[in-house]
Amino acid sequence: MSLWIVGICLICGGLIGFLGGVLGIGGGMVAIPALVLLMDMTQQLAQGTALIMVLPTIVMAVRKYNQNVRIDRRVAGAGAVGAVLFTWVGAQLALGIPSSTLRISFAIFLFFVATFYVYRIIKRPGAVTVGASPEGRPAPVLTSGWAVMLGVVCGTLGGFFGVGGVVLAVPILTSVFRLSQTSAQALALSMIIPGSTIALITYTWAGQANWWLGVPLAAGSLLFVPVGVRVAYRLPERKLRSCFAAMLFLTVALLIFEG
Repeated sequence: MSLWIVGICLICGGLIGFLGGVLGIGGGMVAIPALVLLMDMTQQLAQGTALIMVLPTIVMAVRKYNQNVRIDRRVAGAGAVGAVLFTWVGAQLALGIPSSTLRISFAIFLFFVATFYVYRIIKRPGAVTVGASPEGRPAPVLTSGWAVMLGVVCGTLGGFFGVGGVVLAVPILTSVFRLSQTSAQALALSMIIPGSTIALITYTWAGQANWWLGVPLAAGSLLFVPVGVRVAYRLPERKLRSCFAAMLFLTVALLIFEG
């Protein structure tokens, strides 16, 4: 692989790492359609290659988030157990279907999640106290049992889409359990680290991960994750959610364009 391709990967990885730090999951969602569109990869190969970049980025982002707000390790660990058990199942399902079907499924999934975020931004413009429902009732307690069930969903979707689990976990944590956006992103990311490792091993074993591209992407990404996390904590809650939804819609557009 030529040096100019390595340089481009480092630059692109830096941008993706910044987005990943700001949005919690934005980096992987940009990397997958970009790899398909620019590198002419299949959806499966793009997801496997993106995992090479995303996994160290997730670890770095969780570390930076934890410096600002302590992550409940008991809940995160319970969620990780559920995710590990089902990530392999999701990855096997993804590897067994046509690339075009997987790409369209990914686009549809992200579209509905983004629409849900827009609904929340428009319907509930006022500030809501963290830990309480919009009507003022106490929110459900995020127990280990709930975390395991959430981890099962995150693991299955994470294995199937590469990055899909956190996309669903964040809105559930903010809307049902009333966590702040940054706290939800930190907890969701910490849950998927073991599962993402399983997914990467599964995609690599199946020959669906390009390490020559993934490693320089990861190196560039790691340099800018701390910057993205700092920006995330400076943005107002409402603006951060708007950016999150906008990133999802952008990814859907890219996936449709690839078709």
